[in-house]
Amino acid sequence: MAERRAAAKAAAEPDFLQSNDLACEAVGGKVIFATDEWFAPAANLLKREPPAFSASAFTQCGKWMDGWETRRKRTTGHDWSIVQLGVPGLIYGLDVDTSFFTGNHSPCVSVQAGCLDKPPAFSLEGDRTGMAASDGQLAAVAKLGSEAWPELVCVSELKPGYSDCCHNYFKVNFNHRVTHLRLNMHPDGGIARLRVYGVGQRDWSSVSPHQDVDLVALTNGGVCLGYSDAHFGHPRNMIGPGRAANMADGWETARRLDRPKDLKVDQRGILQVPGWEWAVFALGHPGLISSVEVDTNHFKGNFPDSCRIEVCSLTAEEEAQCISTRWNSGTWQLLLPPQKLRPHRRHLYRELALRSAVSHVRLTISPDGGVSRLRLFGRPTAAPANQERAASKL
Repeated sequence: MAERRAAAKAAAEPDFLQSNDLACEAVGGKVIFATDEWFAPAANLLKREPPAFSASAFTQCGKWMDGWETRRKRTTGHDWSIVQLGVPGLIYGLDVDTSFFTGNHSPCVSVQAGCLDKPPAFSLEGDRTGMAASDGQLAAVAKLGSEAWPELVCVSELKPGYSDCCHNYFKVNFNHRVTHLRLNMHPDGGIARLRVYGVGQRDWSSVSPHQDVDLVALTNGGVCLGYSDAHFGHPRNMIGPGRAANMADGWETARRLDRPKDLKVDQRGILQVPGWEWAVFALGHPGLISSVEVDTNHFKGNFPDSCRIEVCSLTAEEEAQCISTRWNSGTWQLLLPPQKLRPHRRHLYRELALRSAVSHVRLTISPDGGVSRLRLFGRPTAAPANQERAASKL
C-alpha cells in the first residue's frame, strides 16, 4: 500500500531542498579521492537514485551497501573524500543521507569547501570496493591543502539510517563560489548519499553578447523558485543537462481531479479545462529570449495537452515578495501563447510574443502531465541576476 507523505513532514523540510543538486553524477559531479572504500565505493554518494538495500547481497569484502562505507578504522586519523561538483556555484544546504546504515553509519561528519582554478588531474576509476588510497594518491591530494579549506559544516552528529531520521540536513551560510568539497567522516563508517543544494554560478564575462545560450539551464544558474504540484517529478529536472533519461528525469504532476467528466476542445484542438499546473524559474542571467524548446520526451500517455509561457523582470526584493506569496503577486507578460503539445516530442518555438529582457519565467501546463525539458535560448543583457536570492518554501 502506498504511503501518504505527511504534510507536517513536508513543512518541516528546509527551504534549500528546492534548489539544484550541484554534486549529482547526473550533472557531472564525481568523487575524485577517498581514503578508504573497503565495503562500498565513495562514487555511490552522488547517484541520482535514492539508496537501495538488499538483505542478501554480499561482496568478497562483506555486506553490499548502496553508499560509501569504509572499514572499521584501526589506525590514527579519520576517513575523508574529495567531491568535485558537477556545477560550481553557491551552496545553500546539504543532505547527508545515512539510509540503511543503521549499525554502521558514520557517527559524525564535517564538510569543507574549496574553489579551485582548475580541476585536479587525478580521479578515481572503476569499482573501488575493497580498495584504499595509495601512497601516490595521498601525495597528489595533499597538494590541494584541503585540510585548511573553509568549513561549511563543523563536526556534527549524524543520525542512523532509519526512514524517520536518515536525512541529516545542514543549512550553509557561505557566500562564495565552490568547486570542490571535502567530506570528512569522524572517524569511519557509512554514508548513503550526499546532496549539495544550491545555485550554479557561471562566468558570464566569457559569454559573447552575440551568443545564444540556454538562459534557464541549471549549469548556467537557472533555478526553480515555485510550483503548483510535483507529485511524480520536481520541475527543476526540466533544466538539467541533455535530454531526459526517463520520465523520472522530468517534471510530472498528479492528475487533476477537477477535469470535466466529458472533455471538449476549442477550434485549435486545445482542451477546455478549468485547472492547470505551473512552475516558476529564475534565469541564470537576465536576457532576451529568442526561442523556446518544450520537450515531452518519454511522456507518451501522460503529456500535457497544452502549455503557455509568461515572463517578467524582478529585483531581488520583488522576487522575495513573490516567493512569500507563492507567486500570487507580480505582473506577468505573455511570451508564448497556448500551444498544443504532442507526446514524446521536442517542440521548438521561434515566433514569440515579446522581445524585451526578462529575469523570470512561468511555464503553465494544462490540465496536468509531464514535461522532460525546458530550454530558453537567448542572449544575456543586463548585470547578472542577484545570486543571493531567497530560498523557495513550497
